[in-house]
Amino acid sequence: MFGLTEWKQTRFYQEVSAEGYQKGHQKGHQEGRQEGGQEKQLEIALKLLELGSSIELVAEGTGLSVEQVQQLQQQSDQSSQN
Repeated sequence: MFGLTEWKQTRFYQEVSAEGYQKGHQKGHQEGRQEGGQEKQLEIALKLLELGSSIELVAEGTGLSVEQVQQLQQQSDQSSQN
Protein backbone atom coordinates (compact mmCIF):
# COMPACT_ATOMS: atom_id res chain seq x y z
CA MET A 1 0.00 0.00 0.00
CA PHE A 2 1.14 3.55 -0.73
CA GLY A 3 1.96 6.00 1.99
CA LEU A 4 1.16 9.66 1.45
CA THR A 5 4.70 10.48 0.34
CA GLU A 6 4.77 7.66 -2.21
CA TRP A 7 1.28 8.54 -3.44
CA LYS A 8 2.34 12.15 -4.11
CA GLN A 9 5.25 10.89 -6.17
CA THR A 10 3.09 8.90 -8.57
CA ARG A 11 2.59 10.27 -12.05
CA PHE A 12 -1.20 9.98 -11.72
CA TYR A 13 -1.24 12.12 -8.57
CA GLN A 14 1.00 14.74 -10.14
CA GLU A 15 -1.12 14.95 -13.31
CA VAL A 16 -4.39 15.18 -11.38
CA SER A 17 -2.89 17.74 -9.04
CA ALA A 18 -1.59 19.87 -11.91
CA GLU A 19 -4.94 19.65 -13.71
CA GLY A 20 -6.79 20.69 -10.55
CA TYR A 21 -4.45 23.61 -10.04
CA GLN A 22 -4.87 24.73 -13.66
CA LYS A 23 -8.68 24.59 -13.48
CA GLY A 24 -8.71 26.45 -10.18
CA HIS A 25 -6.35 29.07 -11.53
CA GLN A 26 -8.47 29.62 -14.65
CA LYS A 27 -11.67 29.82 -12.62
CA GLY A 28 -10.09 32.35 -10.28
CA HIS A 29 -9.05 34.55 -13.19
CA GLN A 30 -12.50 34.33 -14.75
CA GLU A 31 -14.24 35.24 -11.48
CA GLY A 32 -11.81 38.10 -10.96
CA ARG A 33 -12.55 39.52 -14.39
CA GLN A 34 -16.30 39.24 -13.79
CA GLU A 35 -16.05 41.00 -10.42
CA GLY A 36 -13.88 43.70 -11.93
CA GLY A 37 -16.38 44.21 -14.73
CA GLN A 38 -19.24 44.52 -12.26
CA GLU A 39 -17.31 47.03 -10.18
CA LYS A 40 -16.60 49.07 -13.29
CA GLN A 41 -20.31 49.04 -14.21
CA LEU A 42 -21.16 50.40 -10.77
CA GLU A 43 -18.49 53.10 -10.98
CA ILE A 44 -19.76 54.23 -14.36
CA ALA A 45 -23.37 54.18 -13.17
CA LEU A 46 -22.50 56.27 -10.14
CA LYS A 47 -20.65 58.80 -12.28
CA LEU A 48 -23.59 59.05 -14.72
CA LEU A 49 -25.98 59.60 -11.82
CA GLU A 50 -23.71 62.32 -10.44
CA LEU A 51 -23.80 63.98 -13.87
CA GLY A 52 -27.60 64.03 -13.73
CA SER A 53 -28.47 61.15 -16.05
CA SER A 54 -31.83 59.48 -15.56
CA ILE A 55 -32.03 56.11 -13.85
CA GLU A 56 -33.39 54.53 -17.02
CA LEU A 57 -30.56 55.94 -19.14
CA VAL A 58 -27.94 54.75 -16.64
CA ALA A 59 -29.50 51.28 -16.57
CA GLU A 60 -29.55 51.07 -20.35
CA GLY A 61 -26.02 52.37 -20.72
CA THR A 62 -24.42 50.13 -18.11
CA GLY A 63 -26.47 46.96 -18.45
CA LEU A 64 -27.56 47.18 -14.82
CA SER A 65 -31.20 46.77 -13.92
CA VAL A 66 -33.31 49.81 -13.04
CA GLU A 67 -33.57 48.40 -9.50
CA GLN A 68 -29.80 48.16 -9.18
CA VAL A 69 -29.37 51.75 -10.33
CA GLN A 70 -32.06 52.92 -7.91
CA GLN A 71 -30.28 51.16 -5.05
CA LEU A 72 -26.99 52.70 -6.10
CA GLN A 73 -28.56 56.15 -6.14
CA GLN A 74 -30.09 55.62 -2.69
CA GLN A 75 -26.75 54.49 -1.29
CA SER A 76 -25.05 57.48 -2.88
CA ASP A 77 -27.64 59.86 -1.44
CA GLN A 78 -27.25 58.35 2.03
CA SER A 79 -23.45 58.54 1.96
CA SER A 80 -23.51 62.16 0.78
CA GLN A 81 -25.81 63.10 3.68
CA ASN A 82 -23.33 61.71 6.22
